[in-house]
Amino acid sequence: MFEKHSENGYRLAIKGIELKTRVYGEKTLMAEFRLTKDSILPRHAHPHEQTGYLVKGHIRLSIGTEKCDAQAGDTWCIPGGVEHGAEIIEDSVAVEVFSPVREDYLPKAKKNE
Repeated sequence: MFEKHSENGYRLAIKGIELKTRVYGEKTLMAEFRLTKDSILPRHAHPHEQTGYLVKGHIRLSIGTEKCDAQAGDTWCIPGGVEHGAEIIEDSVAVEVFSPVREDYLPKAKKNE
C-alpha cells in the first residue's frame, strides 16, 4: 500500500487536534496529527502500543508518571494500557504508529467491508 501526500483527508479528533490515517497494514497503522497551540490531549489509555515522532513543534507529553517536553526530532513509545496525554506548546505535527491496528482510525470504506 502506498499513500501519496495530500492536504485532504484530515478529520477533527478533538478541539485543536486533527488526525489523518496515512497508511495501515494487518498489524500496524500510521497516523499524522496536526496539533494546535494551547490545545490539550486529555489523559487516556487504549490497548494499542503507540510510537511517535514529532515532525515539528513543541509538546509536553505525560506517559504514566513521566513528563517530557518533546521538540521536533524527538520520539516516544507508549505501551498499551498506559495512561497518557499532552499539552500543545506550539503548533505541531506528530506521526504515530499504533499496533495492533486502531479500528477507530481506519477510513470509513475499510470499516464497512
